[in-house]
Amino acid sequence: MNEERLCRIILQPVISEKTTRAADKHRQISFRVLPDANKTEIKQAVEMLFEVKVLNVQVANVRGKIKRFGRTPGKRENWKKAHVRLQEGDDIDFMSMAGG
Repeated sequence: MNEERLCRIILQPVISEKTTRAADKHRQISFRVLPDANKTEIKQAVEMLFEVKVLNVQVANVRGKIKRFGRTPGKRENWKKAHVRLQEGDDIDFMSMAGG
């Protein structure tokens, strides 16, 4: 697998109350990923970037919401979310990575 592509697959972590609960209870971290990424690429990218062992990956295509921007109707873009389950003992701490 191309290492440059693996570095670009993960766009950002998805951090919310729901994903924080999943991380605490099931060692499951959520990421926003490239729309054309597959499970194998996501697994390799997480293992390479964060130096952890991934047990499984679940992906979901998130449909963009239809919103109004003033008087004009619009739509947010569709995106892909990956739920990555980590091996027992592994963890990714985003707060220590934020720097500062």
